[in-house]
Amino acid sequence: MPAITCFIRYEIDPFQREAFRRYAGNWGRIIPRLGGRLLGYWLPWEGTNDEAWGLVGFDSLADYEAYRARLKADPEARANFEFAQQQRFILREERTFCEDVRP
Repeated sequence: MPAITCFIRYEIDPFQREAFRRYAGNWGRIIPRLGGRLLGYWLPWEGTNDEAWGLVGFDSLADYEAYRARLKADPEARANFEFAQQQRFILREERTFCEDVRP
């Protein structure tokens, strides 16, 4: 179990769910290759239709920072960020770092 989880809340354009699905699917390949433990991405099923979530685990904040450096240098990761910017399906993104509190 990761010690630190990066909880990402996305405000998305509900008319571009499939674009977000593609974006999340791309991260499914990229994140593990670059050192993150992808816990999952979720799209809304019922109820609020403009929120999506992603969770990525790390052993420490230092591991997260090293991952971020690799992410910025990786061509596939940069292309996925550019895809999101071009299609504009992410309206807002928030990151919260959580720690595992189970004994």
